[in-house]
Amino acid sequence: MFLEICQIKKSFGTGDSRVEVLKGIQLSVEKGEFCVLLGPSGSGKSTLLNIIGGIDRADEGDIFINGERMAAMKEKQLTRYRRRHLGYIFQMYNLIPNLTVRENIEVGAYLSENPLNVDELLHVLGLYDHRSKLPNQLSGGQQQRTAIGRAIVKNPDILLCDEPTGALDYQTSKEILKLIETVNHKYGNTVIMVTHNDAIKDMADRVVRMRDGVIRSDHRNEHRMAAEDLEW
Repeated sequence: MFLEICQIKKSFGTGDSRVEVLKGIQLSVEKGEFCVLLGPSGSGKSTLLNIIGGIDRADEGDIFINGERMAAMKEKQLTRYRRRHLGYIFQMYNLIPNLTVRENIEVGAYLSENPLNVDELLHVLGLYDHRSKLPNQLSGGQQQRTAIGRAIVKNPDILLCDEPTGALDYQTSKEILKLIETVNHKYGNTVIMVTHNDAIKDMADRVVRMRDGVIRSDHRNEHRMAAEDLEW
């Protein structure tokens, strides 16, 4: 199994204010799989995503990515691992304001030993004609496309998406989901997406529902729906 999450526990606070956010998460994800983590606010899904991404450390449990144990990595090793193997797409775009679209994407390419072709990726993203614009000259959807480009140009093993359509309107959200779907098919990245939008589950290979820090259900979609056919 490509990604193995073994009895992950995580708490915040101390004493009477201590809150158990993850209560022993057990999950395996195959290479190239599109996995959606669904659940209400406070269910622990973003915390789990941050632990998978090495942004946060678990209190207990282990995560193995392609056989490598993350808990055994020192800070330098973890930083190197994040650079080489993980791509992040957040609700906030976090683009560098004084760099063009192309330059923002190239920032991601510099972190990789095996980056994708930037020109080809700009065409896939529908950004080639906007490649010389600065972020403040772009729409929200174009900024999110640029952020996706920066994440995937590294050709990461795992693409971690935290509410990537949360700040976008309906039509733009569908365009971004279609783009992530295309990336998953074209480049074979494993995608793990956190969302509270129930409709998005229909485009995934795997749907994991979380509530109160535990997995309530975990099932496969026999028939994935195309992103452009989703409605909510």
